[in-house]
Amino acid sequence: MSALVKDRIAKVLVYLVLIIAALAVVFPVYYALAGSIMPTRDLIKAPPALVPSGIHPGNFADVFHAIPLGRQYLNSVVVAGVITVAQVLTSLLAAYAFVFLPMKWRKAVFGLFLATLMIPWEAIIIPNYKTISNAHLANTYFALVLPFLASAFGTFMLRQSFLQFPMELRDAAKIDGSGHLRFLWRVVVPVSRPTIAAIAVYSFLSAWNQYFWPLLVTDDPKMQTLQLGMSQLNNSESADPRLILAGVACSVLPTLLLVVFGQKFIVKGLTSGAVK
Repeated sequence: MSALVKDRIAKVLVYLVLIIAALAVVFPVYYALAGSIMPTRDLIKAPPALVPSGIHPGNFADVFHAIPLGRQYLNSVVVAGVITVAQVLTSLLAAYAFVFLPMKWRKAVFGLFLATLMIPWEAIIIPNYKTISNAHLANTYFALVLPFLASAFGTFMLRQSFLQFPMELRDAAKIDGSGHLRFLWRVVVPVSRPTIAAIAVYSFLSAWNQYFWPLLVTDDPKMQTLQLGMSQLNNSESADPRLILAGVACSVLPTLLLVVFGQKFIVKGLTSGAVK
């Protein structure tokens, strides 16, 4: 067998493996979207139907009546949006300070700052819960967002990006009369947009998919987030698969669109600090 034939067979096998892996990833998303418009008879078949026999948009109306999904959807959007904006802003300011401001023991302080990434969330969830409870903030937006307003990971990512800037640019801006904030917003931020976008996408997805923390600090259905609403649909005694899939489709669509359109920013942001 010639080398050319072996090379083609190897490529075919690689593409076959990639296609199978892609189908394994895409199929659950497809079935959630397809099942959200299926009638109940299609979902309870053995085996379940893979293609809807008809379109039933009433599934979405029914799921909004089964639970306060509209309010929970709004809660998720508000919480994820506030956390994303706060993490981007705090990461920008902290990373700028670690790179451009004169600081004693800069590396030691940054090492301590970075060490917070090694503390598991489970180790601090009880102190955070007691703080929220003692401050009587349960069932409020403050309880849902306060522990997540800053991100050590985002600061690390932006610091690595800022380290690529020649310090001569900062000196030139200082001579030109630019202060720190003006230099940050006019020079540093525009050049670091891919990294900022990657952090924003990561922060939004993490906040959107939160389950355990909202479960701890909220017991009012009107203050709970979308992920808790999905669990209510699944755990109810009269769980209806069409309602569950309709709710899952509502939950998945924003994150799916965000990943599809923000994928290039995620890749650029994660690799921007790899080469200096």
